[in-house]
Amino acid sequence: MSTFAQTLLFQVKPDQLEAFEMLMADIRAAQEKLPGCISARYMKRFYIFDDVNAGEAPRMLTKVVKCVKYYGFLEFDSIESCGQATAWLFARYGKEIMKLLIMPFDIHSGYTV
Repeated sequence: MSTFAQTLLFQVKPDQLEAFEMLMADIRAAQEKLPGCISARYMKRFYIFDDVNAGEAPRMLTKVVKCVKYYGFLEFDSIESCGQATAWLFARYGKEIMKLLIMPFDIHSGYTV
């Protein structure tokens, strides 16, 4: 049986990284307790591949250009649980998150394969 997943892309203002990471730690802890949430994980983009065909490890990013990207991956037992969790996120943290971003975050959803 497949689950329903959601990916989030946050483009955070360079001077708001600490505030964003502290907020996301609180959000993640709360999300994991929501009905139907299987997992909630977040990642800060630190590395980039220069040549994927060479088999080399990615290199660390050395400077911030415009923003720092963070990604979220959430997995739910149903599409309904995802909808309820998304409504909860916007109602509880929407304004606080938006203050830390250069633009509204992207949300992509679908069934896992």
